[in-house]
Amino acid sequence: MRKAAVDTNRCVACGVCALQCPKEAIGIYKGSYAVVDVAKCVGCGMCEKACPSGSINVAEVQDVIK
Repeated sequence: MRKAAVDTNRCVACGVCALQCPKEAIGIYKGSYAVVDVAKCVGCGMCEKACPSGSINVAEVQDVIK
């Protein structure tokens, strides 16, 4: 399963990723950086491609079973 992750140190909070996300899984936290709702994220990579600062990475993650 693929999910997006944000490097908050590189993110410039421009909102381009949120506009490109077809699942509305990304928001901007207090005007500071993007946050991903991993429950909504389908790992399509549209945000990663659109991010001008290169702060989003979509990668394989393992399911955690509790």
